[in-house]
Amino acid sequence: MADTNFIDYVKILCRSGKGGAGSRHFHRAKYVPKGGPDGGDGGRGGHIILRGNRNIWTLLHLRYQRHIFATDGQSGGAGRSFGKDGEDRTIEVPVGTAVFDAETGEFLADVTEDGQEIKLLRGGKGGLGNWHFATSTNRAPRYAQPGQPAIEKAVVLELKLLGDVGLVGFPNAGKSTLLSSVSAAKPKVADYPFTTMEPSLGIVDYRGGRSFVMADIPGIIEGASEGRGLGLRFLRHIERNAVLLFMVPADSPDIRHEYDVLRHELHEFNPDLSDKSRVLAVTKSDMLDDELREAIAQELPDDLPTVFISSVTGQGLTELKDLLWREINSEDNKAAFDMIHRPLDMRHRVKEEDDFIFEADPLPEDDLLLTDEDWNDEFWDEETSVNPD
Repeated sequence: MADTNFIDYVKILCRSGKGGAGSRHFHRAKYVPKGGPDGGDGGRGGHIILRGNRNIWTLLHLRYQRHIFATDGQSGGAGRSFGKDGEDRTIEVPVGTAVFDAETGEFLADVTEDGQEIKLLRGGKGGLGNWHFATSTNRAPRYAQPGQPAIEKAVVLELKLLGDVGLVGFPNAGKSTLLSSVSAAKPKVADYPFTTMEPSLGIVDYRGGRSFVMADIPGIIEGASEGRGLGLRFLRHIERNAVLLFMVPADSPDIRHEYDVLRHELHEFNPDLSDKSRVLAVTKSDMLDDELREAIAQELPDDLPTVFISSVTGQGLTELKDLLWREINSEDNKAAFDMIHRPLDMRHRVKEEDDFIFEADPLPEDDLLLTDEDWNDEFWDEETSVNPD
């Protein structure tokens, strides 16, 4: 994967800006001996924002920008002058990017639309100036609020390709050949295992000017959910597909067994994948006669839609498109297509990314760092005001 620009997993360090401190200034003028407090409020710290961009197809740009820091808000000034807000930092990501906490693996956010913005880390609120605390019994408060602290978090970004149909099969099952036959995509096709080294998408033309998206991932082998082969690294892309097309070649020793193995690996990776619509395509069927087709069909589950195809001769491709279109638009499938992200665990992580060491400038010792457990709208109240006396 070192020589490809397709990066679908990256770990970065984000930090929002801290809020500016409120001012403790008092109004001074020649003929106003007791002008009273007029310290302004501090500015808000910058947010960390994720924005979906359909023109980006990889997370490569974040490989070279590991630290995303927003700027701090400025302190308030005299005359109730508000401090300047910190600048937000917007991270452009491909549509289909999921965000996880790098420490716990907890799912945080999901970017599924172009232009969608998600506030990943909120900037600290600015502190109130001393004029807010003036009362009839305390006309000259000599204290103001400090700004809320920044939030720092290491996050993992996972790109999961958006596709209507996902191709699932062992190496050399004919997935790339099918994609090149029914779409304009040109994936690499060869006669050795793991020819496909990265996912690819193709738009399949259907009747009446309609179309759907088909996604091809590297082949899966038994034990992929435990880290064997390349399948584990790319199984995440299948999570976003509405329909799963299982592909088993006709010359397989046991077609039913291969199908069961593939289904088991997907279930072990994410049990929610079991709820997706499934279709089985028996590839390379040009070498079968009618008697063999009937014998194979009898061994397969009755409730599994099955079609015999040959990407080379075109046999069964029209029937396959019809079947996939019905499954994509079925009401049962739409109801079950709510995306549920499994949390990251050690099997689902990329070791070289997890071992990455951030060498960011630490916050000054007098700066507080807020965690998610501490953060709430009631955190900053009058009890946190600083009294210099």
